Amino acid sequence: MKLVSSGKDTYLYTNNKTVDPSKPSVVFIHGAGFDHSVWTLFARHFSRHDWNVIALDLPGHGRSEGPVLESIEQMASWTIELIDTLGLNNVALVGHSMGSLITLEASSRLGDRVTHTVLIGSISPMPVSEPILDATANKPGAAHSMLTSFGFSKQNLMGGNPNPGMWMVSESMRRYEDEAQSALDSDMRACNAYQRGLEAASEITAPTLMLHGDADRLTPLRATKPLQDALSNTRMDIIPGAGHSLMVEDPNHVLDQLKIHLL
Repeated sequence: MKLVSSGKDTYLYTNNKTVDPSKPSVVFIHGAGFDHSVWTLFARHFSRHDWNVIALDLPGHGRSEGPVLESIEQMASWTIELIDTLGLNNVALVGHSMGSLITLEASSRLGDRVTHTVLIGSISPMPVSEPILDATANKPGAAHSMLTSFGFSKQNLMGGNPNPGMWMVSESMRRYEDEAQSALDSDMRACNAYQRGLEAASEITAPTLMLHGDADRLTPLRATKPLQDALSNTRMDIIPGAGHSLMVEDPNHVLDQLKIHLL
């Protein structure tokens, strides 16, 4: 569905359903250079269980009007305004990578309105290396290759997609190629600049699930401890053999954990 939020046309994947504020709601927030489509499998499941599902396209991504937002704080403010526009008083927030930072910031501000949080492939701070920042600014093709290569575990780069007939590496490349170069570059710089994650985490009281691959090379598992320690009510689930792209590397495990945490 499309609506106007913050004065701009905004696209939300809702599984072709109208949002009903009386039902439980989950908002899915995508990572850098991606869009709502990474959440389709999970959104459909919760929609079938009579939840409102809102898989959003951030400004300047997917089908949402730009310009892109330049900081995690701005993206969180935009997300909160969207939640208010939809009339939702109680929501679960699920974010991957950059989306997890938006989830942290938005959840800390929304307080008791957040029923649950899920952080997938999340660390805080979330530094981005200079070679990647240079590539996103000046060499988009190289940036797509680098992020795809490091976005999967080494074993999953070789194939073995759990979804028959699909190759997850090619799918990731195509998603990056479909987005504007400026969106990916801005997103990466926003992740690199955001320093309030641990403070935001300390303000969150909702139960939090952290999902992480033990072979994640973009946000390494060893770097998750500060965030785990900052959260007061958290559970960590580690997916063996998975990298940073958990929703395609092991979608069934991710869905099972979302069901345990939210349903």
